[in-house]
Amino acid sequence: MRSNHANDQAAGLRRLLARTSSRVVTVVGARDGLGATSIVVNLATALGSSGKDVLVLDENLSQDNVANTLALKARYDLLNVVRGDKTWQDVMLSGPQGVRILPVARAIQGLAKLDELQRQCLLESLSAAAKGMDVVLVDAARDGHSVCASLSGDEPLLLVLNATASGITESYALLKQMAMHNGRQAFDIVVNKVSSEREAMAVFDNMSLVARVHLQVRLEYLGYIPVDEKLKRATQLGRSVIEAFPAAQSSYAIREVAQGLLRAPRVPEEEQDVLGSVMQRLMRQARPVNNRVVTIP
Repeated sequence: MRSNHANDQAAGLRRLLARTSSRVVTVVGARDGLGATSIVVNLATALGSSGKDVLVLDENLSQDNVANTLALKARYDLLNVVRGDKTWQDVMLSGPQGVRILPVARAIQGLAKLDELQRQCLLESLSAAAKGMDVVLVDAARDGHSVCASLSGDEPLLLVLNATASGITESYALLKQMAMHNGRQAFDIVVNKVSSEREAMAVFDNMSLVARVHLQVRLEYLGYIPVDEKLKRATQLGRSVIEAFPAAQSSYAIREVAQGLLRAPRVPEEEQDVLGSVMQRLMRQARPVNNRVVTIP
């Protein structure tokens, strides 16, 4: 009976997500301060300004998350939705260029404590929020604690590689963790805070060689973000550099990365229910051990 129930639930979810063919890209950084959230904010703005419908899932629990970076007031989040206090429309935030932002950190990190109805509410809310979106960007939790990153399967995962010595060391440690624990074999790379593309390529080539030899994983170079005072100033203003300083060097670089994301090959048409695949894994992850249900206090 339990197996039939699980199959019915999975079939229902597949139907629910049948029309969802968003491109889902998870963006990770080894820790706060390496630029991952800034890149999510600016990629979302760049894609929005090019006419794409963009949803950001904000899994970052730190104060430097997407909402705070854009000076938005997130009074509620997806956990309030699964508890029945709010609807997903109530907690959705509006960002620049029509970008929508859904704070999901507490709900995703608390998956194991959600009961059956709460998990179903979470999945339905995510799929409803993502319906009709061209791109879903995930600002993943840091320090290797991202549920979304671990469930990303073969979908694109963009690692922000900070070009400092500590940033390179920490990024390699994250690559190793995800390769060994999650079985991921391919990563997209953006090199952040470099003086030139030549420096970015040197950093990338070294990392790519080490990762291929020691971890047997493949890295793809997606671009670089230069050191740019205009980017720093835009962050201080609570804005994206794309909007605040559209002619800045970093704005051009981010638009190049955004176009690279859109040019990346898609999965075959019959497998385009990318978000649905992620949600299926999310549902399996959410199922309590031995089917014991534990409620959030």
